[in-house]
Amino acid sequence: MPRSFFFRRRRVGGAFLLLLSGYGFAAAANPPNLIVILTDDMGYADVGCFGAVGIATPHLDRMAAEGRRFTNFHVPQPVCSASRAGLLTGCYPNRIGIHMALAPGTKHGLSEDETTLAELVKQRSYATGMVGKWHLGSRPPLLPTYHGFDDYFGLPYSNDMWPHNPEGKPGAYPPLPLLDGEKPVKVGLTHQDQEQLTTWYTERAVQFIEKNQARPFFLYVAHSMPHVPLHVSSKFRGSSAQGLYGDVIQEIDWSVGEILAALKRTGLDERTLVIFTSDNGPWLRFGNHGGSARPLREGKGTCWEGGTRVPCIMRWPGKLPAGTTSNEMLMTIDLLPTVAKLLGAALPSHPIDGLDVWPLIAGQAGAKNAHEAYVFYFENNELQAVTDSTGRWKLQFPHTYRGLGDRPGGRDGLPVTYDMVKLKNQELFDLNSDIGEKINVASQHVDIVQRLEAFAEKMRDQLGDTLTQRTGNALREPGRLPGVPAGK
Repeated sequence: MPRSFFFRRRRVGGAFLLLLSGYGFAAAANPPNLIVILTDDMGYADVGCFGAVGIATPHLDRMAAEGRRFTNFHVPQPVCSASRAGLLTGCYPNRIGIHMALAPGTKHGLSEDETTLAELVKQRSYATGMVGKWHLGSRPPLLPTYHGFDDYFGLPYSNDMWPHNPEGKPGAYPPLPLLDGEKPVKVGLTHQDQEQLTTWYTERAVQFIEKNQARPFFLYVAHSMPHVPLHVSSKFRGSSAQGLYGDVIQEIDWSVGEILAALKRTGLDERTLVIFTSDNGPWLRFGNHGGSARPLREGKGTCWEGGTRVPCIMRWPGKLPAGTTSNEMLMTIDLLPTVAKLLGAALPSHPIDGLDVWPLIAGQAGAKNAHEAYVFYFENNELQAVTDSTGRWKLQFPHTYRGLGDRPGGRDGLPVTYDMVKLKNQELFDLNSDIGEKINVASQHVDIVQRLEAFAEKMRDQLGDTLTQRTGNALREPGRLPGVPAGK
């Protein structure tokens, strides 16, 4: 285990004492397993039970029928690295110095001073494993094995960050490596290799479940697909009515089925909470190689609903009401504190932004979201939008965003160029009646606008906001490679 974990153990000290969860799970002889399956750039409407057209997802649909579907589930930022940082730490990613998507040569990433989900469950002696895309630092001491994961197999960043990127200048990206732990098992992945990524990740995930079936575990499966360039194995090529993109989604659905089958085979079905979601909305500029956010506005790279609202399904037989749907506002930053409460684990001593939302996840009568509101940052620390905790009211602040308007995206892996659209005035939307964010109702609800503006001001004090030229007073530094000074 990396030295940084032992440093953390000494730093947290008494926080490793077991606490009573209040939900009855922590004291159980066999605490629950946790599996988080995260896709890359998958749209809100790319799953059958969320309205997919021409794409068959029988395993995800079964997961929803046996579990619970969440239709107002969000990521804190609509882009790769930032979204993953929020999921793993329970923090708004800009609080911990993670912005946008980190390039292969970037010398910073997730700090060892942050507490990840993997480190949190270590308090209960969990086995921890990750397969897939990391994208929070590509070299030691920034890799998953320095952040609480016992095992890691996958890509250190996005699968388009390689020499074959059609938009990259010659030499812009190095050969793409596949890592096992901290060591590359292959450098210079080919198209043929990428066709096997979903299969390889799935096989490794199943092996992890079988290996650790006698002890509690946390497994994080972060698929590289359907991020472009799209690749699919021969067993699913040509299988869907939505071309290559549909084929890729159907292979991911197969992967979910293999993981669920492994739980059934090992007798772990009723002891495992499985969460399926995406890191952000679809990359619309790629057209038929991107997904659908229908009926939401825009997609990846924007703080409109199509960029941050993602499909989410959770399954835990006997603990979650089967075949139900929740439209309660939730965000990935809430997962870490919720898991902490379920396991009776101590939260980190530093501030986090998520809250325990288990009563909402479990569908308990009368449960309410304890957040006052949620904020959405993007670009260079721009606070672009805020949504109240009910998920009904959303205030968009003036900012410039990338969009296509009514233009179609590209074809067969080649993108079109976005328009840069300027939102000149703040606009308020009632998402209960206008999920597509088309009708500005700010003038009719001045009190709502003022309430959301006041919350945004509190967050500007903490996290800053380049749109209003504010510097936050509660920001933390990211992790850096040895010898790299702060700010580099």
